[in-house]
Amino acid sequence: MITRDRLRAGIFLPPFHPNDEDPSLCFERDFELIQFLDQLGYDEAWIGEHHSGGYETYGSPELFIAAAAERTRRIRLGTGVISLPYHNPFMVADRLVQLDYQTRGRAMFGFGPGLLTSDAMMLNINPDQQRDRLAEGLDIIVRLLAGEAVSAKSEWFELREARLQLKPFTRPRPHLAVASAITPSGGKLAGKHGLGMLCVAASSPAGYDVLDTNWRIANEIAAQRGAQMDPSDLRLMAPIHVAETREQAVANVQWGFEKFLRYSYSLRAEGPVAIGLPTAINMDNIEELNRTGKASIGTPDDAVAMLERFWQKTGGFGCMLILAHNWANFEATKKSYEMFMRYVLPKFAGRNEAREGSLTWIRGHREEFSSAGKAAALKVVNAYLAEQAAKTKPEAAE
Repeated sequence: MITRDRLRAGIFLPPFHPNDEDPSLCFERDFELIQFLDQLGYDEAWIGEHHSGGYETYGSPELFIAAAAERTRRIRLGTGVISLPYHNPFMVADRLVQLDYQTRGRAMFGFGPGLLTSDAMMLNINPDQQRDRLAEGLDIIVRLLAGEAVSAKSEWFELREARLQLKPFTRPRPHLAVASAITPSGGKLAGKHGLGMLCVAASSPAGYDVLDTNWRIANEIAAQRGAQMDPSDLRLMAPIHVAETREQAVANVQWGFEKFLRYSYSLRAEGPVAIGLPTAINMDNIEELNRTGKASIGTPDDAVAMLERFWQKTGGFGCMLILAHNWANFEATKKSYEMFMRYVLPKFAGRNEAREGSLTWIRGHREEFSSAGKAAALKVVNAYLAEQAAKTKPEAAE
């Protein structure tokens, strides 16, 4: 049974890079952020793969992870996600094993069908083929990691006795996960192969509605092969920004939200509404936004309420992934991540309950303990005075 005191914290870095900034500096800012999160004690960071649009600019999350691993000590780094239909599965498996060694087991690997239709179109892949290709390629990768020699022929790849020349550094294999949004395909693959689930649409209305359904599907399919899903491998992603007040949080995110809007409307006519977000974040809609869980923009208590909502919906999950939305400037962004670790996660996890109990106990016995302490101190003073008096008596007699 999973307990809330074991909930982990992480980020999901698409990344969102406004296209009026220098790309190299955007990359460097992300590395600085990962280092900052590592120092704060964040557990995970997942980095996306995209190839068009000019806003989500990492074409290879593996390259980013290789560099980030050299700058950090503890935080685990995942591909969020490798768009598997775009790659030969053997080459993917070979790269991830290398990265498993380079990071000494800190690398994790998420897979998905590919988010941007424009990416698939450039590669002449029909969107209705992407989920089938994900399932097909994932099956090959799992077999290769298990040490099999794989011969397989598909319309998009062919392997002849393909085998990895290195066993994984992590035994029996590195942590693998699959993206899960609205359709049941992610849950099916997770249950079939024993994968973690990255619920990347957890805060959107449609994604939230099926959180428990898709997790149940994964568990049912795992049970068919005599296995169990581990709820600690269930990860939920949502936009969160924390500040001292709601007014400050709103002011912070308004700094960069308009740039996000421009990109969002470039993807789809509905813009942010398609994923449950409003066309503006202001004091008029912030209460509804927090109440419905579409995002948490506000105080630590607002973020705690979102975690509680997710916990009740799923029955417990392993990691809260904060969407690295870049709506606030870098200093406000770092402050938000710090406040989440300083105030939000401890309150939700009950980490200070014993401290509060201890303080309440002391307060309840304040007069008793205070009197006893004063009496003990007075006793020492009186003893000292008596000792000094005794030393001076013979002199007085003379």
